[in-house]
Amino acid sequence: MATVSCVTAGCTPPCRRQQTFYACKNRALKNVNYTTKTVGSRVICGRDCSADQKCRSFNFYKDNSLCELNRATRYEHPDAFLEHEGSEYFGPRECTAMLPCPQFRRNCQTLTKAGFNSSGVYTIYPDGWCDGLQVYCDMETDGGGWIVFQRRQDGSVDFYLNWAEYQSGFGDLSGEFWLGNDNLAKLTADGCQGKWELRVDLEDWNGSTAWAKYGDFKISGDNFTLHIDQYDDSSTAGNAMRYHDGWPFTTKDNDNDGRSGRNCANDRDGAWWFDDCDVAHLNGVYVPGGNTGTEVDGILWDKWRGESHSLKACSMKMRLVIKP
Repeated sequence: MATVSCVTAGCTPPCRRQQTFYACKNRALKNVNYTTKTVGSRVICGRDCSADQKCRSFNFYKDNSLCELNRATRYEHPDAFLEHEGSEYFGPRECTAMLPCPQFRRNCQTLTKAGFNSSGVYTIYPDGWCDGLQVYCDMETDGGGWIVFQRRQDGSVDFYLNWAEYQSGFGDLSGEFWLGNDNLAKLTADGCQGKWELRVDLEDWNGSTAWAKYGDFKISGDNFTLHIDQYDDSSTAGNAMRYHDGWPFTTKDNDNDGRSGRNCANDRDGAWWFDDCDVAHLNGVYVPGGNTGTEVDGILWDKWRGESHSLKACSMKMRLVIKP
């Protein structure tokens, strides 16, 4: 689930684009350049491209300050858009007959507005993601448009994993999975996309369901700290995530919890935004039947079913609520 490192033009309130080019690091569009020159910086290279009507995109190589002006874009020649260490490709976001229009695929919500109404795996193109990101879109729950980033349903995937595995993501998007902390941090980073809301859906072994929703969801920092706000009072599951707000992520090999001398990930056989240790823990060990016999094992949401009942299924999802 890794993505190529990309950046976009900067934003200023009210989030108007400063320039039309998007940058993709360590990438270059090959064999479509018509002018090659040595310039002082990528800014000069971009200025020269903007001043030339033939120029559709450009490559800049920082090691030798080489500037290549291209007569086409990566959308027109995707096979020529290649990895190249130390280079940067600059081009526009655009729709072509060869590739789906990225503007309609910025997130699951814009896909819904474009007429994609079936839940499933899609490739989205958030601002600054050169090659896109595969996600599971829930197009049915609460109006649809949700990016699902966690799902438990049958115990088929082990969630007692290490920091690197949670960072990159694991599992099957159509089954049990974690989308990856790197992806969550990039998606929820400050910028022009807007703010996100979090929804948690739960199911117990009797078939009963409940949900909880929060505003202003964000994952930030090197330790992937959880930020949530504005609990939706119409939620039916109870406000169990409030206890975990403001805490960094902890795995069995990276202890960031608030419990002195012990690692909550080891105690709970999972990974989470632990304090001392949890009120909710949806990455715990899967317990068929739900009766854990203890107050520490299982997939837990104690504001709904208590500390000794492991849930049958759950999912965590996010949706853009400002400027979709």
